[in-house]
Amino acid sequence: MFGFLNIYKPVGMTSHDVVGYLRRVTKIKQIGHTGTLDPFAEGVLPVAIGKATRLIEYLNDNKAYIGRFRFGKSTDTYDIEGKEVNIFKEKISEPEIINVLPQFCGNIEQYPPIYSAKKINGKKMYELARAGVNDIEIKPCEVNIYKIELLEFNEEEQWADILVECSKGTYIRSIANDLGKALDNGCYLSKLKRVQAGNFSVENSVMLDNLKTSEDVQKVILNPIDYLPQQKQELNDIEYDRISHGMTIYNRINANIGNTVMLTKNNQLIAISQANKDGLKPKKVMIEG
Repeated sequence: MFGFLNIYKPVGMTSHDVVGYLRRVTKIKQIGHTGTLDPFAEGVLPVAIGKATRLIEYLNDNKAYIGRFRFGKSTDTYDIEGKEVNIFKEKISEPEIINVLPQFCGNIEQYPPIYSAKKINGKKMYELARAGVNDIEIKPCEVNIYKIELLEFNEEEQWADILVECSKGTYIRSIANDLGKALDNGCYLSKLKRVQAGNFSVENSVMLDNLKTSEDVQKVILNPIDYLPQQKQELNDIEYDRISHGMTIYNRINANIGNTVMLTKNNQLIAISQANKDGLKPKKVMIEG
């Protein structure tokens, strides 16, 4: 079995739980997910099966989320699972939110939550925090927010549903905490749904409950060619033979030097190559030579 799955991760499961479930169903060990979602979050989780795990690094990393931002208090984890650290009596209005959202668009710096999987000296930050380490030096990370838009606001209950389209490594929890600060108020993330991960969308995702057998998984497996963003070159018989033996072939599509190119034949991914001055050199061959 070889390809991608567009899984809908439910609330309450970790990304590793999803992988473990699929391993039990398919009896395949070589399975990996492409981006962690917290247990309280739900939505798109691309999963690679078999040799497709070697292709994860070539997927588009941009993400899109809809988060529910609750105002009036802050938590130590910046989300619903944390302890309250500040409570505010003042209410905010919709115009106030709309006025500050542009501050969060473009290239911005944000501090990761202390309870996150980001590593410091080889240790995950949440492990250090739970061990009682108090002098953790948190450094800001630069991320790119392509779009941030208010979808709905409930003034009485003081929550807002906000769409965020962003680069890899963006912490929506940090946006919530920083939004509260920008409003001189508190804010934390109470719900999170990932609606897009690269070319995988929530509309086409598959519920785990529908995957009870290996045959169920096989029916919904996705061809990597349709989800990798790189240029592709269709191989003729001679090129196929050369690639299967790890040899360089002529760059017929004039890919720029340094670019990654998919090499395909009959709608099957044969190899991932890189363009150099001599042609297309295979980097990862997906078939046996």
